[in-house]
Amino acid sequence: MSARERFRRILDRLLAASGTERALISLASLVLAIAVGTVIILVAGRMTTCETAAFWLTHPRPLGVPELFRVGFCYDPVTVYDRLFLGALDDPLSGNWSPLDGQFAVTLRETTVLVFTGLSVALAFRAGVFNIGTQGQMVVGALATALAVLWVAPLFSGVVGTLVLVPFGLLVGAVGGGLYGAVPGALKAYADANEVITTIMLNFIATGIVLYLVSEVFKDPDSLANQTVSLPDYALFPVVLFGEQFGVSVLALLVALAAVVAVYYLLEHTPFGYDIRASGLQPAAAEYGGVDAARTVVASMTLSGALGGLAGAVYVLMILGNFQTGVPAYGFDGITVAILAGNNPLGVTVAAFLFGVLKSGTTVVQFATDVPPQLVGVLRGLIILFVAMPEFFRLLGRRIAGPERESEREATVATDGGHDTEHRAPETRDGSGGGPRR
Repeated sequence: MSARERFRRILDRLLAASGTERALISLASLVLAIAVGTVIILVAGRMTTCETAAFWLTHPRPLGVPELFRVGFCYDPVTVYDRLFLGALDDPLSGNWSPLDGQFAVTLRETTVLVFTGLSVALAFRAGVFNIGTQGQMVVGALATALAVLWVAPLFSGVVGTLVLVPFGLLVGAVGGGLYGAVPGALKAYADANEVITTIMLNFIATGIVLYLVSEVFKDPDSLANQTVSLPDYALFPVVLFGEQFGVSVLALLVALAAVVAVYYLLEHTPFGYDIRASGLQPAAAEYGGVDAARTVVASMTLSGALGGLAGAVYVLMILGNFQTGVPAYGFDGITVAILAGNNPLGVTVAAFLFGVLKSGTTVVQFATDVPPQLVGVLRGLIILFVAMPEFFRLLGRRIAGPERESEREATVATDGGHDTEHRAPETRDGSGGGPRR
């Protein structure tokens, strides 16, 4: 058997893997990443000078036999991974754990924003479009939210202001991000422009334009930083359960979970969602079956951009309270979240939480240990790489072998003009279909 055939068989096996098998593969990948990371920590610990070793590797002494070796390391891998994972959850095994305070709130804050950016990338990927521009769409949505809410806020106050301004800010953010996402979608649909290049370039354009606007036009005159005037408290997500210092709101998290359910329902239970899936899986068959490829591309990129804009709105209304330049790279992190989730909207929640734990735990490790931040970044990237690679190869397999193997059902439905198989007449004894019901 040639190497190519062996590779194809591995891809076929990944395509045929059940949800349980994929979960076990991800778990095994996580364990392997921790094992490799442990070796890296120990090697780095031997290359570092310290007065007292943080970790000792010794041989046991059965029956009083002297130990054969005793090696000290400056970094303790057990402490590093304890702080990276359990520290991000605020030590749930300590016995007095409270999820309402401390680092767990920070983890949920990161998770909330990553859910939106992960959904943004996943939705575009399901349509066969690589949206690398979620970061730019998030920036545009964030600035649009801040300016629009600042403009409308004087008209309201109190609880009424919260009930009006928070949904209004989310809507503006979604519209701003959606319109910005529609630009590369239209370029791809009607000018055959590569969406990877256009979305990357639009990230730089968004960052540059926003920097100019905030520093020259909408800058807070009382601040030295490039930021807008702060929004009134009643225009922000109300703090429920958590303290104000953590910048997280349960209501924002519920909005993120509602977006997950909405995107899942859209993709799996609506004709338009089926057009998206069919176009992404087998574009030629979908177009032959009556799917408008150009409209699907533009619409999917618009929806993807709207989800990115929602991430920006939540970032402003939940975390900052205004708009500041230098928005963290949540949009690029959303690419990793989408790959970890296999572009499944429901899986985005779990992937975003894992990524939120890693981002939050990184800060804990830096404060609780002497491990340099560069090494912590390597460990975090190693975990993400190992866990994401099986899903990455699975997505690659769908591109290479999907039309002939995994997507036989999807291809059949695509030629039916966007109708699901449950709306098709049963096949006759000779295998010929009876055509769709009308």
